[in-house]
Amino acid sequence: MYAIVKCGGKQLKVQQGDIVKVERLAEEAGSKVELTEVLLVAEGDNVTVGTPMVEGAKVTATILEQKRDKKVIVFKKKRRQGYKLKKGHRQYVTVLKVESVEAKGAKTPAKKTTAKKAPAKKAEAAAE
Repeated sequence: MYAIVKCGGKQLKVQQGDIVKVERLAEEAGSKVELTEVLLVAEGDNVTVGTPMVEGAKVTATILEQKRDKKVIVFKKKRRQGYKLKKGHRQYVTVLKVESVEAKGAKTPAKKTTAKKAPAKKAEAAAE
């Protein structure tokens, strides 16, 4: 079973036991977090897509650590102008371990059945 979760403005595909990095959450290491913005839940061939969220679905995770990600180098240059600028940036991230994916309220979409309409000629004849 896996789910697609919206967290920190990004969408992540997670399943039980995964370790993922998300943008910083305001919780301490060791605490549990529930991610309720679940966009999709799938179990085998049974896929439930939310409109926009799947009702009753949630992902429970434990915060392993709060840290800073790898440094990203930003380098700007304008040729023949003697202009160079080098800056570095380290984003704060939270490392999560996914404990469970639950889909209590998830319902599979009903299969659409198409009703056969009577041909127009028969409908007109019946009206007369």
